[in-house]
Amino acid sequence: MRRDHLADVKQAAANLQGILLPTHLMRSGFFSNEYNCEVYIKPENLQRTGSFKIRGAYNKISNLTPEESARGIIAASAGNHAQGCALSARQKGVKATIVMPNVTPLLKIEATKNLGADVVISGDVFDEAQEKAFHLAEEYGYTFIPPFDDYDVICGQGTIALEVLAELPDADEILVPIGGGGLAAGIAMAAKAVNPKIKVIGLEPVGAMSMKRSIEQGRPSTLETIKTCAEGVAVRRPGNLTYALCSHYLDDIITVTEKDIMEAFLLTLEKQKLVVETAGVIPL
Repeated sequence: MRRDHLADVKQAAANLQGILLPTHLMRSGFFSNEYNCEVYIKPENLQRTGSFKIRGAYNKISNLTPEESARGIIAASAGNHAQGCALSARQKGVKATIVMPNVTPLLKIEATKNLGADVVISGDVFDEAQEKAFHLAEEYGYTFIPPFDDYDVICGQGTIALEVLAELPDADEILVPIGGGGLAAGIAMAAKAVNPKIKVIGLEPVGAMSMKRSIEQGRPSTLETIKTCAEGVAVRRPGNLTYALCSHYLDDIITVTEKDIMEAFLLTLEKQKLVVETAGVIPL
C-alpha cells in the first residue's frame, strides 16, 4: 500500500512494450445517446488472447528472478488467465504448466496447449484445480502466478488506466467490472495517481458481489453461493491485497442484475458489432 503505484504501473507498461495489441478507445454513439453522456469503450476483447489478462501475467513473469524463470511457472485457470500465462511464458522463454478443472471446455484446453503450455486436468471446480497447482508448485519449484491477488499482476492490469487517460485525459469516470478485484484495483490506483479527481466505479453482479460485501463488512468475506451468467467475475472471495486497494481507491461499487447484463450483451453485439464476454459488458 505504501509503494509508488504510478511508478510501478509505468514500469509494467515498459515491460509490456511490444507485447500488447493497441486497444484504442471507441466512442459509442449508441450508448452516448442512450445515457446522455460521452461513453467510450476500451475493447480489451480485441487484445491478444482475447482479454486484459495477458497484462498482469506478462508483468509478473517479467519480474521473476533468473532462478525462478529457469524453474518455470504454474497457474490454475479455466479461461483467460490460463491463456495469458501461457502466451506470456512462451514470449519470455519460460516453461508453463496450467492446471484446469474437468469442466473446462475442450476449446480452451486446446488453445492453452497451442500457446506452448503443459496442461494438467484436475478437480471438478477451480478451487480443486488451484490446490493441485499449489501442490505441483511445491513439488517442482514452480512459481505460482495468481489470477488477481498479486501486486505485479495488479500493476499489469493498471496499465489500462494509463492508456485510457493518455487518450482521454479529461475523463470524469472509469467503470470497471470486479471479479477477484485485480483489474479494478490496478485501474483505480493508477487512475487516481494520474488524476486524483477522477471517479473509479466498480461493478458487480447482484449474484456475485463479493467485493461490495467485503467492503461493507470491513474485511475480505466469502459468499456462500454465487449465481450469475457473468462467469468471468463469479468469484466468491476477493483477494486480500485487491480488497485493500479497492476499499482505498474505489469511489463506489454498483451492482447489476442478470437482466441488465444480458441486455447490455445483446446491445453491444447489435449496436457496436462487438462480441464481448458477459463480465466485460457489466459497466455498460
